[in-house]
Amino acid sequence: MIIAIDGPAASGKGTLARRLAAHFGLRHLDTGLTYRAVAAALLVKGLPLGDEAVAVEVARNLDLAQMDKSVLSAHEIGEAASRVAVLGELRNELVKLQQKFAATPPGAVLDGRDIGTVVCPNADVKLFVTASVAARARRRTDEILSKGKEADYASVLEDLKRRDARDSGRTVAPLKQAEDAHLLDTTEMDIESAFKAAVDIVSRARLS
Repeated sequence: MIIAIDGPAASGKGTLARRLAAHFGLRHLDTGLTYRAVAAALLVKGLPLGDEAVAVEVARNLDLAQMDKSVLSAHEIGEAASRVAVLGELRNELVKLQQKFAATPPGAVLDGRDIGTVVCPNADVKLFVTASVAARARRRTDEILSKGKEADYASVLEDLKRRDARDSGRTVAPLKQAEDAHLLDTTEMDIESAFKAAVDIVSRARLS
């Protein structure tokens, strides 16, 4: 079984994806980390983020098991990842890697921006998880503060608006809801309510 989860930054899709994978006994891949891993490698080597040939070479040698979310979650890496994500050939390389992961038994839950539309268009279940940008900014701010770091709500809000515009407006694999995806708006939900709603959607889809 393959479950595709898409949505904007800080919508809660990553947390839901991890919990759904555990609940249904599937593997999980945060596809955003693959872009972050490539961006981080370019930053470490001091290479330009627009050098597509180098980015593709990094992607071809990417080890999914070695991706460290705690390291790759850094803000500057996220900004860099959003910039390299517009590179068409890089996306093609990473999509192949992600599809191979999804096709490996017993199946997987993948979350990102283009899973239901590009990576796994034939997924058994598709979810589009979203929330108002204000709610997402509040969650992201609280998350950063909980880690003992400094965060300003207004700055986080503007950052999310910029990322939304960049992700939705790019010409290659833009963020959008697949026609057959189930919409899950978590603006007024806590994580437990959102998880229960997601499990219900997946369970009903498996029975249909």
